[in-house]
Formats: sequence, structure tokens, C-alpha cells
Amino acid sequence: MTSLVAPPRVPIPANGVDYRGKVVLAPMVRSGELPSRLLALKYGADLVWGPETIDRSMIGAIRRINPRNATIEFTRQPSNGGRASKAPSESIIYRIDPVREKGKLIFQIGTASPELAVQAAKVVAGDVAGIDVNSGCPKPFSTSGGMGAALLRTPDLLVSILEALVREVGSPYQIGISVKIRLLETPVLTENLVKRLCATGITGLTVHCRTAPMRPRERAIRDQLRMITLTCRNAGVACVMNGDVSSRDEALALVEEYGVDGAMIATAAESNASCFRNAAEGGLLPWREVVHEYVDFCLHCENRFGNTKYLLNILIPGKNKQYKDAKVARSYSDACHLLEFEDLLPAAKDVDKILNLEKKSTLGVGHDTQHQAWQNAMQHNESARAAGGLPKVKHSSPGPTGLGPIRTRSISSPPVAQLELESEIELSAQGPLSEQVPGVAT
Repeated sequence: MTSLVAPPRVPIPANGVDYRGKVVLAPMVRSGELPSRLLALKYGADLVWGPETIDRSMIGAIRRINPRNATIEFTRQPSNGGRASKAPSESIIYRIDPVREKGKLIFQIGTASPELAVQAAKVVAGDVAGIDVNSGCPKPFSTSGGMGAALLRTPDLLVSILEALVREVGSPYQIGISVKIRLLETPVLTENLVKRLCATGITGLTVHCRTAPMRPRERAIRDQLRMITLTCRNAGVACVMNGDVSSRDEALALVEEYGVDGAMIATAAESNASCFRNAAEGGLLPWREVVHEYVDFCLHCENRFGNTKYLLNILIPGKNKQYKDAKVARSYSDACHLLEFEDLLPAAKDVDKILNLEKKSTLGVGHDTQHQAWQNAMQHNESARAAGGLPKVKHSSPGPTGLGPIRTRSISSPPVAQLELESEIELSAQGPLSEQVPGVAT
């Protein structure tokens, strides 16, 4: 008689979490800040990954408690010292809700150094349920530093990073260490890599079912999933799948079909986090209800408005009139007024004061007045005229001592595109690297 032996399981640390049986929010640059994570948890996400955060940005960060909302904020002064005319203001690198995210938040780190990875992970290890190493992001901002998908080409380095984190962070803080990868060129290469990674002591491995060169529009490749799952299971490591998962019901069906331990949702959650609700719970909610909840969370968290506005442009359907309205908002008061969230206006005004957005607000200024102002500006902007389909106005060349023509970035339509550009400029001036790159699943 053949005895049935249960497969091994890597022990889950006391302060860690088991990825098995979970449908989780993927790590997404700019789309994975605290309000988005709280929104996903509200609608049923079992775990949430924060956006990839570069190791050097966390090293030396100061941990503090926001007295107004009790969130944990990790802050630091800008490394360039600011401008001579303006004292440098500290940047908030990472936010955590210690109550609603307790036992559910995985901190994803971008690193190419065991030493720096350990230093950065120790900053947040006491406040999260796990540390995840990003070795799947194919974007240049990550790979150019040897991080992300570049680690797939340096497996010895990736293994040393995971071993260091398991030894110096996972064990002392009793949290899990995991890794997120992409497929390699052949199943054999992928299997060999997964075997090496599972031997480092990690508790979980997520596989994005695309190769590094593949773009999100290309369909996920799932023919290696069973092999990867079996490899992980033989080592006692939980295996989570990522790629073209659009809802909780689909996630659970894929878990059943391929035998994986869990599933991760990315872009579907970015556009409507109620995808974590199953059909029995009603499935997807109307966008206005989701956006109202999102703005409410943003106000509670005092989220950077540029980041909030970026997500509003994804959450609100593009053909809807309020999509265009949201683009011209310059403050939370504007956004709540334009979206007709009158119940949130008192809180919006308070947060505008905290974030110094009062002077930027155009609340009370009619759309016709704003549009006329932009039309007037366009009459004197050759690039804007060309972009708007108007004939160019020829100007004579400046004299020898002239400054030459002023070149501006073309805009597609007034006034929306220009205000959106201003928002991007504000973001690049204020946020860390992990918040400057448009929505990238890592």
C-alpha cells in the first residue's frame, strides 16, 4: 500500500502571512499608494503589495506617526538640498495604515545589492507582513540600475539578495521574504531559476506570466504554470500567478485550473478595485461609487494630489464628461466640486490647507471662464495652435541678440492637456522615483 505524504511547506513566520488561497493586489508604480491599497482591501483583496520602492530611497528615512490620521509615514529630506530660494521640504517616501493593512501589506523593494536591500528592508520590517524583491519589472528606470528584470540575468546576485534578506530580516523580524519574477526564454531556464530561488528560504514566489520583453497588451503565457507550481510545491514555497487576471472569480478559476496557490490582479484593479468582489457579492460596482470611496481614502491619507489625479484619470471612464472635468482640477476642493461629491467638500478644504493647495484651487471659477482663458492663451502659442488644428502664425527671426524662439511641449486639446502636464511636472518635483513613472506593474 502506497502511503500518501503531504508536500513540504516552508514555515510561515509569526509575523508573516501565507500566500496560499489568496487573491491579491499587484505592486504597481504610482497606482499602488496607500489609498489604492485601502480601496482594494475594502472590496475584498486578501493581501496588497505596495509599489516598488528603491532601496536607497528608504535607507535613512525617518519613521513618524501622522497625528491627524494615525498613518505611519517614512520621510526624508531631498538629497539635492532644494533650491536656494526655497527651503527643502521633506518627501513622504511610503505610507502605511497600521490598522487596516495589519498582516496584509507586502513591501516590494527594488534593489541590486544584498547590503542595501537589508538596510532598506529593516526600515519597514516591523510594520509589514513581508518583503518582496522585484525581479520582474522590465522598465528602464528599474533595469538600468541592475534591478527588476535585470536580476533575471544575474541569478547569482538575485539569490544572494534573497538569502541576505531571509537571514538578516526575515528571521529576526519573523516576516516572510518573497520574490516576483517573469518567465525566461525557455521552460528549462525558468525551472532552473525557480529551483534556485526556492532554495533560499523564501516563503512565496510570484510569476508574471510574460517574458521581460513582452508588453502588457500581449496575452499572458500560462503553459509553464504547472511546472513552476510543482517546482515551488516540492520546495514548500507558495506560488502566485500574475498576468491577465481580471476578477476574483476568474482568479479562483485559474487557481483551480493550473493548481497555483494564489492569484494577483493588476490593471483590472487599477481601473476598478471592486473587481475583488465575487459575483455573489455583486461583482463590479459603478465607477462613481468606486471613485467616491477612492477620494474619501485619499482625503483620509492626505495623499499627494498629483497622484490622486493620476488615478482619477484611470478610474473615471474616458467617454464620461466628468473625466474631462477631473483633468482640470487643481485641488481636492476642485475635484470634489467637479465630481459632485459635496459630502466630501469639508474634508477636501481641510486637506487642501494641509497640502498648500488652496491657492491652486479654481473652485468657483466657471468652466466657460477657464476655457476662454485657455483660448486666449492659445492665440499666442504657436505649438498649441498647431496641435489644435489652427494655422501657424509665422514670426520673423529674432535679431542677433535675441533669445530665439520659445519651444513648448505640444498639447492635444485645451485646457485639459496643459493642466495634466502641470500635474506631471508637480509630481516629478515632489515624489520619489517609485511615484514618478506612469502606472507600471512591477
